[in-house]
Amino acid sequence: MPRPDTGDRFDDDDYPAYTVGGAAEMIGTTPAFLRALGQAKLIEPLRSEGGHRRYSRYQLKLAARARELVDEGTPIESACRIIILEDQLEEAQRINEELRATGPETPGERNESPR
Repeated sequence: MPRPDTGDRFDDDDYPAYTVGGAAEMIGTTPAFLRALGQAKLIEPLRSEGGHRRYSRYQLKLAARARELVDEGTPIESACRIIILEDQLEEAQRINEELRATGPETPGERNESPR
């Protein structure tokens, strides 16, 4: 029997590898909590061919962060908004670092109008 090609799925944080039950167990919560995160638009699980929710490692990291905030008393909607903003800030910082790493622009590369 041939083995399925796994490619880079083991290293892919976005690959939807976890069922709702497995995901809930991994982060110490319930499937209902994960569904609530979906309703709050924090994570949107992919669906298997049979219609079952599947979560990625990245989504589980967000869900675990939401659980921390909710456990500290933050309402779930607020926790989701906080996480979305944290994620956007992290992405903006990553982009800024990449731009800084490329070095300063030379005068010919800038999009400036002549004076």
